[in-house]
Amino acid sequence: MDFAVVFVVTLLAAACFLASVDAERAAAEKEERSSILGYAPEDLSSESRMLRLFEKWQQQHGKKDYGGVVTEKERRFLIFKENLQYVDAHGKKNSTYWLGLNKFADLSNQEFRAKYTGTKIDRNRRLKKNHQKEQSKSSGFRYADVEAPDSIDWREKGAVAAVKDQGSCGSCWAFSTIGAIEGINAIKTGELLTLSEQELVDCDHAYNQGCNGGLMDYAFEFIIENGGIDTDEDYPYTGFDGRCDVRKKNAHVVTIDDYEDVPENDEESLKKAVANQPVSIAIEAGGRDFQLYSGGVFTGDCGTDLDHGVLAVGYGNENGLDYWIVKNSWGDFWGERGYLRMQRNIGANDFGLCGINIEPSYATKDSPNPPNPGLTPPSPTPPEVVCDNWRTCPAESTCCCTFPLGNMCLGWGCCSLDSATCCDDHYHCCPHEYPVCNMEAGMCLKGGDEKTGVALMKRTPAHMNWPALRQQMGRKSGTSNSNGVPLSTTSKQIASQ
Repeated sequence: MDFAVVFVVTLLAAACFLASVDAERAAAEKEERSSILGYAPEDLSSESRMLRLFEKWQQQHGKKDYGGVVTEKERRFLIFKENLQYVDAHGKKNSTYWLGLNKFADLSNQEFRAKYTGTKIDRNRRLKKNHQKEQSKSSGFRYADVEAPDSIDWREKGAVAAVKDQGSCGSCWAFSTIGAIEGINAIKTGELLTLSEQELVDCDHAYNQGCNGGLMDYAFEFIIENGGIDTDEDYPYTGFDGRCDVRKKNAHVVTIDDYEDVPENDEESLKKAVANQPVSIAIEAGGRDFQLYSGGVFTGDCGTDLDHGVLAVGYGNENGLDYWIVKNSWGDFWGERGYLRMQRNIGANDFGLCGINIEPSYATKDSPNPPNPGLTPPSPTPPEVVCDNWRTCPAESTCCCTFPLGNMCLGWGCCSLDSATCCDDHYHCCPHEYPVCNMEAGMCLKGGDEKTGVALMKRTPAHMNWPALRQQMGRKSGTSNSNGVPLSTTSKQIASQ
């Protein structure tokens, strides 16, 4: 064969090989983009494709039916499209971070702020050490003379527990506090224990307000005065305000000796503190970019209206850009598997990006933990709530009618809180502290003019009241049930909506 022909054939083969490599690389990049952002560019090409994408997103995030309300699904789809277009527009910018279709993609930014950052951390309420304490202890910053390394990641050192999810309860302050204590306990004892945020939500009410907000310094004070904190296994998280379980509150598994505030608006001091342990911080996190953040070093717009408690677990540098490593409490489907990297050393002001330098604090620990008491024995099972002759709900819950017919109720559902408000849609309910059902916003409010609250709760089916049924079959109608409540009046004592 002629040498020129061989040469041409070789060139064509090489070109085809390079083209196939480029095609594979492009396909891989497309797949990676789709995986990170949650969509491919062609998904925006038509309404039908966006709808298919939305339904796929619903399945991925467990939002399959929106309570079976067609108009609600349509409204969520409209919001989803707006967020999709916003994400796509951001992706065309030259940015150090990217947005994606995370679990908040069907929420407007107003809804997101109300549900997940409605808690206001008031810097004027920050607890001040009293004069006697200042006299008895040094008020200096313990890490002032420490030389901080260039980078650190406490996740790699076994001092950070798995990412948790606060739900729509405004308990970020509890997660930030517990994360700091889990960290210092692991550093001092070598054992990483997962501790109870729910104990703080239920029991720390001197200053903090459960799902309606709180401050990390006050939570540190509560744990010190209480003599310790229980584990998450023994006192698990529910995502709602509940009654304080005094027996579990007295299960002191991990103790701290004190807490300290990092010097305010001093990023170098914050760096020194984080170099030695995870640190509780407060930031402004209500922006749309925060809502849809999916990765990279966040450099977006935000102010200093502190509305969210999180945990600084390290810092580093990427391509010349300094950043903090921040653990959030919105689950691992948000951000970088539940974490955020945000710009450090912005230079524009002393507050730091999103106000990160304003209110940092950390727990201190030198004393050993007491012997672990183990799991608290279960309490005696209280009687169920009787809905009518045939149906009951679990103890400390509320019966809500799901199928009214005139003055009768043919079907019952259970709201998992005592004295709850039953919403008019016969599907949702609200805590008694938030008695207004705002179906349009999907929230429970304290009053009609309120902008913040908690998410609507779904009812669960009531149980068959077998003891009453057996009693009814063996006795005449109108006699008392097993709890001594007249069967003919039980339903009148229950919420009828």
